[in-house]
Amino acid sequence: MKAFLDYIPGNSLLHRLNPLSKIAVSIAVCAACFISSSPLVLCTLIIIDLLLAALGHIVPFALRLLKGLISLSVFLFILQVLFIRTGTPLFNLFPGFPVTTDGLVNATRLVLRLTGAMLPLAVMISLTKLNDLSGVLTWYLHIPYKYAFMLITAIRFIPVFATEMEYIIQAQTSRGIEFDTKNIFKKIKLIIPLCIPLLITSVGKSDTTAVSAEMRGFERRTRSSMSVVCPVKAADIAAIILSIGLVAVTAVIRTVADL
Repeated sequence: MKAFLDYIPGNSLLHRLNPLSKIAVSIAVCAACFISSSPLVLCTLIIIDLLLAALGHIVPFALRLLKGLISLSVFLFILQVLFIRTGTPLFNLFPGFPVTTDGLVNATRLVLRLTGAMLPLAVMISLTKLNDLSGVLTWYLHIPYKYAFMLITAIRFIPVFATEMEYIIQAQTSRGIEFDTKNIFKKIKLIIPLCIPLLITSVGKSDTTAVSAEMRGFERRTRSSMSVVCPVKAADIAAIILSIGLVAVTAVIRTVADL
């Protein structure tokens, strides 16, 4: 099974797009999520995210990611509902913690924005080879190679560290520690000590990566060292135009709603 943010091979339209246009689409959807305050528009943007996943033939991956975001969103939703006191009180969830209309509205908006903004980034990264992404950042956006390399390395280490954490949890589970508890506070208390071995592992991998990069002439890499540069095609221009149109339409809807 593919780890989180691993490249998923394929030959779909999104796979063939230039990474630059994929970045534009992701940023446009994220911007639209933060521009809009309408739950209906935010739900529509989430549907667009799922349609992008369907276009890239990675619907199972998107649904797994959506499930994880929903789990996180439930926690954030409860926090928002409990600590926003403005608005009309509806009922008391706990003594001294009334649920208000503003709390429900803001919590719903936060959850929808979080889901709609994170999905396109994860989907597009999973459809893009990281080497192509670094090449685009260096060639088209003129970002120094060392900074593009740092970004790509950080993205590449996310699934590696997630896998390492899973191995550590399995090792602790085999020693009798119960990580399947439903008490979220107890689970956080159990996971925090695991950050120490994960930190030690990450430092070791970072040192190995630095030595490997230095042996391969990292300091001599420049923009002209790019051996493969993805061309910009008609589909890429169309994707960028649609992205700009999506942001413009969302801004117009927000402006009309505020009038």
